[in-house]
Amino acid sequence: MREAPVRMKIDPPKANQSHGSGQFRPEDFSHLGEGVVLEPGTLVFHPENIELGDNVYVGHNTILKAWHKNRMTIGAHTWIGQGCFFHSAGGIEIGRAVGIGPMVKILTSQHTAEELDTPVLFSDIDFAPVVLGDGCDIGVGAVLLPGVTIGEGAIVGAGAVVTHDVPRLEVWAGNPARFLKKR
Repeated sequence: MREAPVRMKIDPPKANQSHGSGQFRPEDFSHLGEGVVLEPGTLVFHPENIELGDNVYVGHNTILKAWHKNRMTIGAHTWIGQGCFFHSAGGIEIGRAVGIGPMVKILTSQHTAEELDTPVLFSDIDFAPVVLGDGCDIGVGAVLLPGVTIGEGAIVGAGAVVTHDVPRLEVWAGNPARFLKKR
């Protein structure tokens, strides 16, 4: 059973603020395994909340955007394609030997937009973790929304928008993603 998302009240900013340059040093990470490859153009925010296992590959121009709380954990032997965007405000847990195609987006927060007299940008935000089980495969350009779990060995098709959990060893595709077959 999925946990209810955590809701936070967000006050409008007093002025625009930078999130930093995304530049990092290997020693900035909470854990950096052996044999990790972070290709040129990779940007990392809050590396102190990111753990990368051994032999993780991160493709060119990927953004790993951790937050001041919650963690991003990427298991050993995982391959992440070029141009991905992972936002782990709600937490991201990626298992071992996971394949993630280029341009995949993993989101762990969303505005609630419940208050009609408040701009959506300043509405409350719900946070919910995304979990990818060992050996799953996420197709090019897929989008994983807050709170979803992709089961062990599951496959998510290219361009899918995943709004619900994908059970282990199932193949899902489409927008919104739906069950296609068992592996």
